[in-house]
Amino acid sequence: MSAFRRPAWWSVLLTVAGALLFVRLGVWQLHRAAEKEALLRRYATAATAPLQDFDSVAQSPPATAYPRVQVHGRYLAGRVYLLDNPRHDALGGVEVYAPVELDGHAPLLLADLGFLRGNGTDATPQVPPLPTGEVDLQGLYVPPPGVALEMGGDALARQQAYPKKTIYLDLGQVSRDLGRPLYPRLLALDPDPAAIYERKRTPDFSSMPPSRHRAYAFQWFTFALAAVVIFLVLHRKRRPRPRSS
Repeated sequence: MSAFRRPAWWSVLLTVAGALLFVRLGVWQLHRAAEKEALLRRYATAATAPLQDFDSVAQSPPATAYPRVQVHGRYLAGRVYLLDNPRHDALGGVEVYAPVELDGHAPLLLADLGFLRGNGTDATPQVPPLPTGEVDLQGLYVPPPGVALEMGGDALARQQAYPKKTIYLDLGQVSRDLGRPLYPRLLALDPDPAAIYERKRTPDFSSMPPSRHRAYAFQWFTFALAAVVIFLVLHRKRRPRPRSS
């Protein structure tokens, strides 16, 4: 004799759907934790890696590595792009990018000069003039920052004077603005104690580290287990009470 009542079809469907959803969310959180840990290892490995030939990775960089390269060229005079307050610094600030024309190369290479702090007002920080003449630059050849939906379309096309500001750095928009093709990645310059720019060449996961993703995964798996337990408790047959004589 079964200890459980026969459940209605809708209750089975609801429980299974809910449990599967919670498990899926938990697995997704574990994947996010693994992705961030892999990204941190990738940056840590790249920071101490020997320099590679830029031409060997320029157009087809390895998908799972950030080569450390050295290039020779010159900055395009006055062409500067500002990513508006990407790190949400308390004093405001911008990430500064400048295109570099490499010797013997048609595409331009966009260099990430680093983060320039603000002064706590709405005023854009004053960007120092770019070096003139030939420069040797080295750093990590990394993907551009993520692009989301930008309300209003191409912000760069609506601005006449440099430096130009944007809330998302879209290499396609920068390329159209310059009228020149760009390499598919950026050159994130190596840290320099003498530079005015802050160059932290690791992702900032302080608000959502891998450990927090794993904690959320545990919560979702707990919800899945709770859904099954509740289903079983609600459909467990109750023992009849003995009749009083």
